[in-house]
Amino acid sequence: MNKLYYGDCLTVMQQLPLGSVDLVYLDPPFNSSRDYNAIYKDETGRPLPDQIEAFGDLWQLDDERLRAIQMMPVLMQEVGIEDHVAELWRIWMNALRKSQPRLLAYLSYMTERLLPLKGILKPTGSIYLHCDPTASHYIKALMDGIFGHSNFRNEIIWKRTFAHGGAARWGDIHDTILFYTKSDKYTWNKVTQKLDESYVEGKYRHEDKRGRYRMVVLTGPGATKGESGKPWRGYNPSDSDRHWTVPREPIKMLKAEGFTIPETLHEQLDLLYEQDFIRFPAKRDGKVGVPEYKRYLTGGQPIQDIILDIPPINSQAKERLGYSTQKPVALLTRIIQASSNEGDTILDPFCGCASTIEAAHLLKRKWLGIDIAIHAIKRVAKVRLEDRLGLREGVDFAIEGVPHTFEGAQDLWERDKHHFQKWAIEQIDGFVTARKTADGGIDGRLYFSLPNDNQLKSMVLEVKGGRNVNISVVRDLRGTLERDGALMAGLIVLHDLGPKKTANFKKEMGEAHDLDVMGVKYPRMQILTVAEIIAGKRFMTPSVARGRVQSQPHLPFG
Repeated sequence: MNKLYYGDCLTVMQQLPLGSVDLVYLDPPFNSSRDYNAIYKDETGRPLPDQIEAFGDLWQLDDERLRAIQMMPVLMQEVGIEDHVAELWRIWMNALRKSQPRLLAYLSYMTERLLPLKGILKPTGSIYLHCDPTASHYIKALMDGIFGHSNFRNEIIWKRTFAHGGAARWGDIHDTILFYTKSDKYTWNKVTQKLDESYVEGKYRHEDKRGRYRMVVLTGPGATKGESGKPWRGYNPSDSDRHWTVPREPIKMLKAEGFTIPETLHEQLDLLYEQDFIRFPAKRDGKVGVPEYKRYLTGGQPIQDIILDIPPINSQAKERLGYSTQKPVALLTRIIQASSNEGDTILDPFCGCASTIEAAHLLKRKWLGIDIAIHAIKRVAKVRLEDRLGLREGVDFAIEGVPHTFEGAQDLWERDKHHFQKWAIEQIDGFVTARKTADGGIDGRLYFSLPNDNQLKSMVLEVKGGRNVNISVVRDLRGTLERDGALMAGLIVLHDLGPKKTANFKKEMGEAHDLDVMGVKYPRMQILTVAEIIAGKRFMTPSVARGRVQSQPHLPFG
């Protein structure tokens, strides 16, 4: 079954079977906070406050990232990367550590995720990595080391915008897509693109009953000794160090018209001449000119490595989901058509708004999409898959990685404490903070609106997964609430506290009093257990809908 995975793609990909994917397309983040804010703005109609780090800048050289960098040569060796590549990594990383630490963090993050992709791909598989020019040359060096320089196929340029002003440099209007294959035997289909109108007008200037055409010389470079090098109808191609080339398209057209195609080359040329596909120019000085054939305007030209005919998504397009960097389905359609067949499996490890998934579905491919934000997963499932494509969860696709039971949540806590924290916050429609280390008692925020106020307000959130949660946690959270200037605070705990401790916690929280919104009182401090969240309970927060205050709890998206 097609699947959406909620989680870090590194963890998910480590669980996928080796050799199970035919095509990978990835558009990894570099500064993803813009996209994450855009989703929430689209859902609420109001932007997040400027000071919040909704998704944040991941590319910092913290202790965890430094450990990953040190382990990279070992990971490379484990997946069969040659020693000289690992040595190059050491030299390169040491050079970047001081000069470009943020870029180093990003490259190590990407390398961790590119390594398992090599194993997941089938021998006939392909990978397309979408990036911008600021890091494409670094990424290419990594891809050369992991997939092999001999398996590099193309650097594809996509014109992603029509104009971009630059005061002291050339306008930045393109993205780079790096195309690699797993081996030299890979899936490739001939895909054509529409010819440019100005090109058609300039080249295909003639027309007859078969359509528009241009005249193309009938010979190719290099003399031959066989039939293709012998004279025909008074012209000898060998005199000009050339040979006859029988054009395929006219032969196909004649077959379609019911003609029997002769076996010999000269007989085929005779047939093409008789059916008005070949013409000789007027003689000059008694000599026969080089014959030409009619090349008719058909479906288009083979796809090129500079993509100019697929525009970016405009702000009013039906397929737009609110992502500033959303890629058009047409772009993914071209990639999937070229490098996969019906029934093949397509993987997008950073699926975001899921343009890849829609293109794969429309082309009758299987698909796997991964995203680290539950907001993106819910939005894709509801807007892209259900509303737009008419697919049903549990029938046409499944969502993996979202705990639906207490046991599942507890298992997530034991496997990945940070991801458990993310899940708990995002499950109640909150937004996690960027940092994994000490963050002043704020693990995330939940946003709400007040009447006659254009700025969103927030509830600060803290998550505790351990069993020993004591009253000091509540007191510290109350202090955080007062220092931060937020209007509310919420505590999420994995385990039930028991009647006595719960009563003590709520009594302490009551000292923070209530938030009065047009006569409706909301406790400024609240507590939820994971079991309550799974059952559908949410923090009580005010919100505004069409100018009226809702007295019910803030409802989850979808």
